Amino acid sequence: MAEPLAALDAAPPAPSRQSSRMTVEIRQTSPAGQRILIRGAGLLIGLAISVAILAWAGVGLGNLANEFIYAIFSDSRSVASVLVQMAPLLIAGLAACVAFRVRFWNIGIEGQMIFGSIAATLVAITDFGPPALRLVVMLMAAALGGMGWIFVPVALKLKLGISEVVSTLLLNYVALNFLLHLLYGSWQDPKSSFPHSEQYDAIERLSPIGWENVTLALPLALLLALILWWALNISRFGFFTRFVHANPKMAKAIGIPVLGVTCAAALLSGALAGVAGFAISAGIEYRMTQSFFFGYGFSGILIAFLARNNPIGVIVVAFFVAILFVAGQSLQVFYQIPGAIVQLIQAIVVISVAAAEFFIRHRLKWTK
Repeated sequence: MAEPLAALDAAPPAPSRQSSRMTVEIRQTSPAGQRILIRGAGLLIGLAISVAILAWAGVGLGNLANEFIYAIFSDSRSVASVLVQMAPLLIAGLAACVAFRVRFWNIGIEGQMIFGSIAATLVAITDFGPPALRLVVMLMAAALGGMGWIFVPVALKLKLGISEVVSTLLLNYVALNFLLHLLYGSWQDPKSSFPHSEQYDAIERLSPIGWENVTLALPLALLLALILWWALNISRFGFFTRFVHANPKMAKAIGIPVLGVTCAAALLSGALAGVAGFAISAGIEYRMTQSFFFGYGFSGILIAFLARNNPIGVIVVAFFVAILFVAGQSLQVFYQIPGAIVQLIQAIVVISVAAAEFFIRHRLKWTK
């Protein structure tokens, strides 16, 4: 009996099963090439999912290539349509960009666009100011209109601590209903009795630049992008915004006027959003309509996010989003694709790029 027990004691122990688990580690450094590769992979995944959704909706790969590549770039009128849509998208993206640089999450760009257009239309229908300066006065009024509408959430955040995400978003509905009150009331077109304002006079419209239907809205948007790039990257104001974005408490401790910088950036964001509304009313519609702002506000947030709050990057991303706008309209007309699918594609791209940002800052590691 002792021998079997001794043999059992001498036998090697049975191997233990070791389970592996996944852990998340913070990357200490991330090379520029690696960041570009990860973001590119996220974007490609988002586009692949979008193509699959459109294919499921009945749009073949050949038709997608035709609508997004050949039909856009083979016709000067299509390219011009993209540039026309790009101008207000670019300005809306700049509005989101400058607010996000100080962690003021301005979700109410559409409401500020509405009040910018209302202010510009008020100047137009009352013939305020000399005719030679009418457009300049409309531009200034639009900026003040957007700035005045964002002042409320700025004050609520700084004085009462109310989240600007909630206040700016809810004020969009207030602005929309006030717009409808005007267009179905005293500002209704007296000639057609439709719910839009009367047409702007010729001196109240942004002039064509001489190529197709592209107007001065595009040069204005590009000029604003260059000015904002200088303000955020060269000027002292931009230096302060980087500190406020990184660590507001530390910025305040070293003497940076955090309150003033945040207010200035938020008000500038509202002013730019108001100018975006002016660019549509005076450069595309030539009047104020009840749906002129649809899609531009949240597209501006998308553009700023994809451009990493860089004004030069906003120019590039706005161009591609404008292509999506124009091609999306074509898909709705010729393939009966609902407009919600175009918005779904934008959301998928945002989620994919956001997921890529996670992998830039973290790595997954399997441990036993």
